[in-house]
Amino acid sequence: MRGSVRALAAAVLVTAGLTGCASSPSSGHATPPGTRLTATLDSPVDITLRWHGRAPGGAAGRIVEYATAPEGPWTILQYVPLSQTSYRHPDLMPKTPFHYRVRPYYGPASRAVDVRLPKGRFSAAEQKKDHRWAAPVARPQPRVPTGPVTAASAAPGGLRATVKEANGIRFTWTDHASDERGQLLEDRPRGSRSFRPVAVLDPDITSFGLVTLPEEKHAAYRVRAFRYGPASNVARLTTGQTPDG
Repeated sequence: MRGSVRALAAAVLVTAGLTGCASSPSSGHATPPGTRLTATLDSPVDITLRWHGRAPGGAAGRIVEYATAPEGPWTILQYVPLSQTSYRHPDLMPKTPFHYRVRPYYGPASRAVDVRLPKGRFSAAEQKKDHRWAAPVARPQPRVPTGPVTAASAAPGGLRATVKEANGIRFTWTDHASDERGQLLEDRPRGSRSFRPVAVLDPDITSFGLVTLPEEKHAAYRVRAFRYGPASNVARLTTGQTPDG
């Protein structure tokens, strides 16, 4: 999954009878010990995923993915914390096979920076401004030691936040990972107890601008270099006809 998971000023969320309620094992993927995924049709076009078992050691979180063909391509629905054990996928295409899996992701995070934005909403006038400063950029950087994401030394370094406008922040950092699959920008809005991914970036990116949501006026931010772990079993279901169909 490349690019940002958030469009300007909006979180990008991917959303999608009864012909089955079973899970099938994956082929070609190792299953993390203790991880088991099942899928249930709540209605002809609504599916709930549930997984249980011990969280993989050292994992930072999981991703939930789906495909409409056994071989993919796979689309990420959401990055979820390790404490989350279910996901609802509603309003799906009728009479369509859906394949699901979950995967852990690993990697060290930078030190967090605290950002407090000035007052002001993301008005129509603000939306018309030039936001090219927000584009992800792989900026030249001095030669620095790098290592695999399994090493703590691979955490991004020197994270800095520059307030660009009342609802915009540009982040810069130094990339220390040699084999990351990508980088996550994570935030923890004031009053929240945990960090959450708000943007997924390509490897080697060292500058990115975020147009914030209202609840992010005061938040902590960090960057994480990451790689994916092995997939769970694949849960397969076929949707039915819509009630009005």
